[in-house]
Amino acid sequence: MEQRANTTERILESAYELMQTRGYNAFSYADVAERVGIRTASIHYHFPAKADLAREVCARYRSALVEALATIDRELADPADRLHRFVALQGGGIDRRPPMCLCALLAAECPTLPEEVNVEVRGFLSDQEAWLTRVLSEGAATGLFSLAVTPDEAARVLRAGLEGAMLAARAYDDRKRYDAIAQPLLTALVRSK
Repeated sequence: MEQRANTTERILESAYELMQTRGYNAFSYADVAERVGIRTASIHYHFPAKADLAREVCARYRSALVEALATIDRELADPADRLHRFVALQGGGIDRRPPMCLCALLAAECPTLPEEVNVEVRGFLSDQEAWLTRVLSEGAATGLFSLAVTPDEAARVLRAGLEGAMLAARAYDDRKRYDAIAQPLLTALVRSK
């Protein structure tokens, strides 16, 4: 049983790395099999279809986000501190190659993704926006923030802006580009009173 679990984990890890570097449409079970050192039929045993594999990778990625946001909420009471931690969390992937949020990357492929994968991608993005809206609302309600737009609009702009910052950092292979975009974006949207 442990060997099966280990194989499943290795398959998921390999698929995650391939989806990060190539996207959904440019990797195959043969690519995963080669990396893991198993036959493609073995992958089908664990994940009958590529969509099943990709959905599970995205579901785990989404679950990790929810966990990370809950940790931020537990550790930091101040909404400004939570936002800054979120920006740092988003930029955390910049230190790795490639520097990009998996679901933001897959969002570009939504028109060609299987629906079960799209559900996870959209859910991930919605989870981020809901959390950001709540934090921005708390900061505005307590007088900590002066928002130029409504909290939900600011959340969408911030999420999209950070994705753009990740794309720029990835294109230039330069972590500094993320920070150079992310910090002014946060300052422009969330002006401390």
